[in-house]
Amino acid sequence: MALGLRPGDPDDEVLGAWLAKEYLRDVYLTEDPTQAAMLLDRMITGCLTDEVDEIVSLGNTLKRWRTQILAHHLADASNGPTEAMNLLVKKRRCGPTRPSWSRRARQAERFSVNVVLVALKLLLGGQIIPAIPET
Repeated sequence: MALGLRPGDPDDEVLGAWLAKEYLRDVYLTEDPTQAAMLLDRMITGCLTDEVDEIVSLGNTLKRWRTQILAHHLADASNGPTEAMNLLVKKRRCGPTRPSWSRRARQAERFSVNVVLVALKLLLGGQIIPAIPET
């Protein structure tokens, strides 16, 4: 990968960001909480000593969220399914051509109906449920 990036990344900034992503991925892939803590601490130290501001910012964020990140290994839980459901509801509600999420948030009654429709879609194996007409 490094050789492929060299012409467009002479200062290795993109390579550094990619490596940071891979190191964080390793933290989540390990099943041992002690090893995860060691990998995360090593990553935080590396990010904080980097020359690229965005990677230093990532290091600061990881340092602030260290406890919550490592809790993933202790609880063996994730809020990923909840976030996925929120995204499905958001897509169902707003769609690609509808107004933004924040503008539509005022219509709470439609929100609850759309939550039910998304849940039904998931229960029915992904069958398409028609959208609620605009009122």
